[in-house]
Amino acid sequence: MKYQNTITVEVPISRFVELLDNPENMKHWQKGLQSYELLGDHEPGSVGAQMKLHFKMGKRDLTMIETVTISDFPQRFAGTYETKGVWNLVDNHFKENEQGHTVWIADCEFKFSGLMKVMSWFMPKSMFKKQSCQYLEDFKKFAEAQ
Repeated sequence: MKYQNTITVEVPISRFVELLDNPENMKHWQKGLQSYELLGDHEPGSVGAQMKLHFKMGKRDLTMIETVTISDFPQRFAGTYETKGVWNLVDNHFKENEQGHTVWIADCEFKFSGLMKVMSWFMPKSMFKKQSCQYLEDFKKFAEAQ
């Protein structure tokens, strides 16, 4: 499953990247995030760097591993997010518009395995897109309030 979300954040791209690239800020825009843990010895945010993310989603606890696949700030940042039965690639592109605001384009791809593959047939694509869009909207609110 593939889709794209786009949002304009009314901050200059330099400030946008500063806020997005700081893992301490994730709690302000990733609803349900309980904690994160840097893994391995890569520099945080560099290609190959990994982070374990712990979420509480309703009554469910979810742990996923983020692996940075592209780190080319301020233009692009991509990573995979893996949890049991789900592999997600998010390829983010950033550009500054004529007003000096940041346009964020997020290309998302999901692949499922095991029981999640069967369950994905019953989950509408719009459900995944809506959740991804919510993260962008929450980051926008956070960034514009800083």
